[in-house]
Amino acid sequence: MARYGRGEARAWAREHLRGVAGCLSCTLRADLEGLNERATRHDVRLQIEQGYAGTLLVSENGTTPSEMRELIDIAVDEADGRLITILQASEPTLAQNLDLIAYAENAGVDIVLPSFPLTFYPLSEDDVYDYYTALASSTSMGMIVFAIHLWNFGRLHPSSFSPRLIARLIEDCPNVVAVKNEIGAPGVAGISEVFERFRDQVVITDPFEMNAPTWVRAYDMQFLGTSNYEYLGPVVPRMFELLRTPGGYDEAMELYWKVQPARQVNMRIMGEAVAGTNLVPRIIWKYQGWLNGYNGGPIRSPQGRISDGQMQALRASLVASGLSVPEEDDAAFFVGRHPE
Repeated sequence: MARYGRGEARAWAREHLRGVAGCLSCTLRADLEGLNERATRHDVRLQIEQGYAGTLLVSENGTTPSEMRELIDIAVDEADGRLITILQASEPTLAQNLDLIAYAENAGVDIVLPSFPLTFYPLSEDDVYDYYTALASSTSMGMIVFAIHLWNFGRLHPSSFSPRLIARLIEDCPNVVAVKNEIGAPGVAGISEVFERFRDQVVITDPFEMNAPTWVRAYDMQFLGTSNYEYLGPVVPRMFELLRTPGGYDEAMELYWKVQPARQVNMRIMGEAVAGTNLVPRIIWKYQGWLNGYNGGPIRSPQGRISDGQMQALRASLVASGLSVPEEDDAAFFVGRHPE
């Protein structure tokens, strides 16, 4: 069960939702007929070793409902309280997400990050509100409001997820504990408004690690997540820890600039991959993790492909940033470090 009771989610999050939370994608067996448990446990252990405080249990890798439940069980067991576990609730229907959230709560997952189904096309903010509150009212687990442009809500508000809607959800859902805050591009005025209006009520995070120095200094941001920080191995948890440590700013910025070559290539490739799809390129993220010691290995369609050019650019960017990369050929990524 969760580490807090009904009505305690916000207080728990304020105290414990700290540090950096990355992403845990499943690895499938070579025949694609089920999960590779050994590989998944390897990735959880490495996140702990590299200083992560939490992990998102990613559900966008073609997993079946039973496989997603198995991923939950493996991750919660291996984390054993050493990582905050965050469920990505992105099943195709409301009913399926309600079932998954109920399972996750009983299994001991800590927090839920709901997404919206591909076919969800709200005609008003009330439709979004109703969907989200249906999820929130079904559980005592803490919920993170994922405010981002990828949902195609720009017709409802120019920010793509209005501060007014965020305020309603915080007011009416006592178990809303945080906002994953990516609204209003271009610029940071929208992100800043969310910090200004809601940081005293719930935990606010901008998941872009390159923005962390600004928000830690301006708003004392305590939590960074969730995103593909594994692309830099242990660097982002270390940098964030230094930013949060009195007197650590200068050392944090030395780390920041050291990995700037990797950051620039990552942003270019991510931008190209997301454009036109509005989907996270999980196989690219998984390759980036493999470059930093994670398992790699098969996931299931539907996913985009990763090209040799992308892999070569990402590998070279780590070298340019002074980070070590595996000696194996990139072909080894598709097999994984612990094949079954």
